[in-house]
Amino acid sequence: MIERILEKTIKNRLNKGKAIILLGARQVGKTTLLKTLFGNSPDVLWLNGDELDVQTLFETISATRLKAIFGNKKIILIDEAQRIKDIGLRMKLITDQIPEVQLVATGSSAFELANQVNEPLTGRKWEYKMYPISFGEMVAHHGLLEEKRMLPHRMVFGYYPDVINNVGVEKEILKQLSNSYLYKDVLLLEQIKKPEGLIKLLQGLAFQVGSQVSYNELSKLCGLDAKTVEKYIVLLEQTFIVYRVGSFSRNLRSELKKSRKIYFYDNGIRNALIANFNQLEFRQDIGALWENFVFSERMKYLHYHQKWTNTWYWRTKEQKEIDCIEESDGQITAFEFKWQPNAKFKVPKLFLENYPESQFKVIHRDNIEEILL
Repeated sequence: MIERILEKTIKNRLNKGKAIILLGARQVGKTTLLKTLFGNSPDVLWLNGDELDVQTLFETISATRLKAIFGNKKIILIDEAQRIKDIGLRMKLITDQIPEVQLVATGSSAFELANQVNEPLTGRKWEYKMYPISFGEMVAHHGLLEEKRMLPHRMVFGYYPDVINNVGVEKEILKQLSNSYLYKDVLLLEQIKKPEGLIKLLQGLAFQVGSQVSYNELSKLCGLDAKTVEKYIVLLEQTFIVYRVGSFSRNLRSELKKSRKIYFYDNGIRNALIANFNQLEFRQDIGALWENFVFSERMKYLHYHQKWTNTWYWRTKEQKEIDCIEESDGQITAFEFKWQPNAKFKVPKLFLENYPESQFKVIHRDNIEEILL
């Protein structure tokens, strides 16, 4: 079994008087991680928020009744907690009134769970995000050389646990994920009036990975107005399907200030949406695949290692561009992502003149470990 980086982090947070909340898309391994941590221990009570009787249980509940339900259990696990109404208040009740138990909750829709728990659980929780398996976790599993050999495969099929563990049936698994599990929490919301528009929007975003995104252009493509497109993208971001990267600007007249790019958390899901699982040798979108892959893996690395960094891309009206800009502790670092190690790239003169203290590096398939390990 592949050891997840968050396993050690969560172990160190147990029994410290705070709830532990684990957020991430469905099927990324949240439940598996908790089973690895707690197994079949008699001290654990498992509750599934997708089950109707569990939702009903929490509708009108008191600390006295909860104590009776929990009995002698020391750890209470609530899976898919966002499905329970007012779960934040319920978790606050448990944390405040039954401090002898360790409360752990998972959620696959950050907008519902975060909105419900942030205010009630202020100062009472540790919150972590969990992503599909990372490059670093696979390197720890079977070594750097082996994982670098697998890069062409990962760029096409991604890192979802079921995909990694079921070699030969990756297409079928990704089709199922993209057709059901991934949209489940979004489609359950009342805001989604046109699910077919959502699918067209996702396909449009998949084709535009690595390019600037216009809400107006997307609205024409999927038959939704621009405001609805923006709202759907926010929901897709909060269910860990896509994420936005804004443009870096320090008020130079030629810099773009309000543009954005949108990336997918996983290459396999992106490729499933456009029904293209061709190997790299037969593709025209290698640059976009590599850019999406490195962005998502870098995000996993920064989050898991608790490195606080702001991330953008840089582009001017004259179409001079740098793929990734990071700023941490006042230091600006620029990255250009190229699949081929011998690809040529010259840092735009305007960037060098205005950010002379910045660092720059081209990241390709031969040196990818420099920013992911």
